[in-house]
Amino acid sequence: MRSAFFQALLELAESDERIYLLVGDLGFGVVEPFRQKFPKRFLNVGVAEQNLTGLAAGIALTGGIVFTYSIANFPVLRCLEHIRNDVCYHRANVKIVSIGGGYSYGALGMTHHSTEDIAILRALPEMTVVAPGDPYEAREATRAVAAHQGPCYLRLGRAGEPAVHSSRVDFQLGRAIQIRAGDDLTLISTGALLGTAVTVADMLRSEGVSTRVLSMHTVKPLDVDAVLRAARETRAVITLEEHSIIGGLGGAVAECLAEEGHCKVPFRRIGIPSSFCAQFGSQDYLRSRCGLSPDRIIAFLEPMLQAVRS
Repeated sequence: MRSAFFQALLELAESDERIYLLVGDLGFGVVEPFRQKFPKRFLNVGVAEQNLTGLAAGIALTGGIVFTYSIANFPVLRCLEHIRNDVCYHRANVKIVSIGGGYSYGALGMTHHSTEDIAILRALPEMTVVAPGDPYEAREATRAVAAHQGPCYLRLGRAGEPAVHSSRVDFQLGRAIQIRAGDDLTLISTGALLGTAVTVADMLRSEGVSTRVLSMHTVKPLDVDAVLRAARETRAVITLEEHSIIGGLGGAVAECLAEEGHCKVPFRRIGIPSSFCAQFGSQDYLRSRCGLSPDRIIAFLEPMLQAVRS
C-alpha cells in the first residue's frame, strides 16, 4: 500500500500545486521522489509530530492540501491535541497518513502497534477515517481524500498487502465495495485484513457457506445502507479488523445495528482484544496470536456457522 500511496501522491502533485508532503524524519527511500520533484512543497520537520501537525494546519489554512506522513501511532497519538484543535476545529485540509496500521511493525513492540487509532480519530468532529484494503484501494483512497474538503485520516498497511481487486471498481468515500456475493453471512472488513476476509470466504464456500464480503474502506462516515442491507439479506454479520474491537469498525457497525432497532441478526466483532500485546514478532505471527489468521477466524465463528448450516 505504501508504494501505491506515493505513486498516487506524485501524480496528484504534478497536476495540483496545492499538494504538500510533510514527514517526521523517516521514510527517506519512499519519499525521495517527491522531495526531488517538488522541493518547495516538501518538508521534513524532524521527530516533532506536534510541529508536523501545526505546520500542516497553517499551510492548509492558506490554501494548501497537506499530507502528513509517519509510521504507526506517531502522526496520531503524539499530536492528538493539535489534530483536534488546529486541524479538526478549523476544518483544515490536512490528510494524516499513518503507515503500518495494526501489527505491521510487530517486531518493534507495543509502542509501534497501531491498534486504537481508528477509534480515537473516529471520535473527532469533522474527521473522515479511511483504511483501504489493498493497493488499488490505497491509490483510489489517496485521490479521494485529496479531493475531499476537510480533515482525513488515511491508515495504510506497511508493505506486501495482496491485491484483492482484479479490475477497476467504483471507489467512493463512505461507500462499501462488495468483494464477494453471499446469502448466508456477511463479513465486513476494513484495512489490510481484506485479503484474509476473502480467504475466509473461500474456505467457507468449500464448506457450503455462502459469504458476502464487504470492504468497508471508510469507517467514518460508515456505509449504513450496506450494513443494514447485509443485516436484512444474510443470516449473520461479522466485522473483521486489525484494530481494537472497541471503537473501530466493530463498534461503528454495532452502533448502526443497535440504533436501527429492527435488525435482529446475529453479530460478532473480530479484532484485537483491548489489551497490550507483550509479544514480539512478524505481523502474521501477532495476527495469529490474537485470532486474526483465517483458521482461527473460522474456529471463532463455528457456533454461528452451525446455526447458518442448520
